[in-house]
Amino acid sequence: MQTLHPGAMAGVHDWSRYKEDPLGRLSGTIQWLVTVTFADTTVATEESTRVGRFHDRVTGTYLDAAGVSRPYAAGDPELLSWVHIVFTDAFLESHKLWGGGIPGGADGYVREWAKAGELVGVQDPPRSAAELAAQLAAFTETGTLKSDERVAEAVRFIRNPPLRRGMLPFYRVMFAGAVASLPRQYRQLLGLRRSMFPVVWATGAVLRIVRMLLGASSTSEDAARTRIARIARARLAPEPDAEVSQIDVPEPT
Repeated sequence: MQTLHPGAMAGVHDWSRYKEDPLGRLSGTIQWLVTVTFADTTVATEESTRVGRFHDRVTGTYLDAAGVSRPYAAGDPELLSWVHIVFTDAFLESHKLWGGGIPGGADGYVREWAKAGELVGVQDPPRSAAELAAQLAAFTETGTLKSDERVAEAVRFIRNPPLRRGMLPFYRVMFAGAVASLPRQYRQLLGLRRSMFPVVWATGAVLRIVRMLLGASSTSEDAARTRIARIARARLAPEPDAEVSQIDVPEPT
């Protein structure tokens, strides 16, 4: 979906090394995601600042959906907003299909993930599922999105990445599941069709296998939960001054 904004696609086309080093490019994104999800506020801010410094040099021009040449920069509010809301929508809708319950529901997730957007400079990120849907719809209604050869090229690469042969059957199942998770309007713009096979169920089966192999939680999640529990205990512990104040002290004569 992110490729459908011509400004975002131009930045990827002009600056990204996703073809030459797809796993390296992916690991960079994962590093930021894991950090802002599980690290403390200071580390998450530092990592987002690092990403922002990298984006400072990502500039250029692109043709918008009307064929007008426009300048772009990775830090443009519109591009930051688009990338953030598509990230949020992708995570949320994938979890609805293949995950369990969400504490606080969809609204709670969108509200918490807004902090990640703010850390990289997103202005007014959505804070509810309704706001997320409205901001997504605005990009379509204003005629901003565009499909062209650059988009088709990126989709072809995502469909057939340079993975080991043994991994490809599982990847193709998950690719088909990802396509099925997209609303029809985006599938049509991307030139993709939903498979007639039960790919949502099959993707769930692949993810369950991966979960069994990797474990129920990551070391980053475990460390974060330990830190949160430690903070909670510290907040519940009585303060020394409070203990002293409860000691019976004789009244002065």
